[in-house]
Amino acid sequence: MPKNSRRSAGDRSKPIDRSWHLARTAQEMDVAELEYALIRCWEGFGHWQAECLASVAEFSASGPDNALLHMIRMNDRPKSLRDLAHMANRDDIPNLQYSLRKLIKGGLVTRSGSGRSGVTYETTALGKTVTDRYADVRAHLLIEAVARVPDLAKRLQDVVHTLDLMTGIYEQAARAAATHRHRAGRLGQEKLGQEKLGQETSDQEK
Repeated sequence: MPKNSRRSAGDRSKPIDRSWHLARTAQEMDVAELEYALIRCWEGFGHWQAECLASVAEFSASGPDNALLHMIRMNDRPKSLRDLAHMANRDDIPNLQYSLRKLIKGGLVTRSGSGRSGVTYETTALGKTVTDRYADVRAHLLIEAVARVPDLAKRLQDVVHTLDLMTGIYEQAARAAATHRHRAGRLGQEKLGQEKLGQETSDQEK
């Protein structure tokens, strides 16, 4: 057997090195692992939403489009653009408006009212039929799959609580980053200037 194919017991027991530029410490690693899990889960959720909707309606929609449709249907009451943005924790209003236009064009949502604050959106009869069928497929495929995993229902409650906490932490951190953005820019320029000065000095010494 080649020497380099042999590994000591210590090598075999050594865990995988999970460190990288966003995971330099144990705490950073834990948060980075969570963030990667969130990314993968979000993509999986989007794939599921698109395929589930496609199984009940001839309508091409992204995950966010589909989520918006169900938020409009929620509690069967009209909602304003501001309501929808608040519910989804989104501030990309142009993208929301684009999704609304797609849903209206598809006959799933209707717009009523006028003025900046008087416009509301609600599902049409077709939209209600589609979302009801979606709920049936969801119950048969997704909810039954969740129910087959022991204790997953209780774990999901803990996940919801954790994600709510992390949402607040991310929002607070985002506000802090936005508040101090100009300071970071100046520091970056100062550092670049110092590096340039150091390079010029080095060239002169040569």
